[in-house]
Amino acid sequence: MSKHAKHHEHEAKQNLHEHSAAKGAEPKADPGATAEQAAAKGAEVGQPASGEAESAPPQHAGELPAEIAAQLAAARDRELRLLAELDNTRKRAEREIAEERRYANLPLMRDLLPVLDNVFRAIEAGEKSPGAEPIVQGMRLVAEQLENVLRRHHCVRIEAQGAAFDPHQHEAIAQMASNETPAQHVSAVALQGFRLHDRVVRPSQVVVSSGPAGGTATAGADAGPAADSASSADS
Repeated sequence: MSKHAKHHEHEAKQNLHEHSAAKGAEPKADPGATAEQAAAKGAEVGQPASGEAESAPPQHAGELPAEIAAQLAAARDRELRLLAELDNTRKRAEREIAEERRYANLPLMRDLLPVLDNVFRAIEAGEKSPGAEPIVQGMRLVAEQLENVLRRHHCVRIEAQGAAFDPHQHEAIAQMASNETPAQHVSAVALQGFRLHDRVVRPSQVVVSSGPAGGTATAGADAGPAADSASSADS
């Protein structure tokens, strides 16, 4: 091989080597950078980036479908009604319990009153017997003690003498003319009545005045419920 040919071959190899070196010096493409560039490019043209799914528009937390809202309103209404009914039941039970406690002693008072009546009858009989004053005095103390016991338990007398006739507290056993007592007023008490708080344990048995003796017929015509009670008692 000639000297000129060798020189030409050497230059070709050198150029090939420089070309290969320049090609190897070029930077390699970054996959991450390529994806970011693609996403940025997609955002510029108004399209979603590759690999991202299209999602529905977000719904506000305070907004509920009409059917669910109606069901919630109906449930709330039922809850309020049940709470009101429960409160009414509780109050009614409390009233019933309080009333039962208030009048719990009513049967006992009704059983004790005849005992007190017998003590008073014994006192009346003793007052008519000579030499029985010490016994009468003792019976009076017993009667007073019994009445104090009744009073401590809120059982008191129904004041009837001279009072206007009240069919809720008085039981008329007779009707008589009286110059001292106005018509339709109690002229005499045959049996003392009692009440527990505001409830009658036993009504007072009374004689009702029909007014002065000269107006008996007129008073009898206007006697009303007292006359009816007296007629029933006489029959």
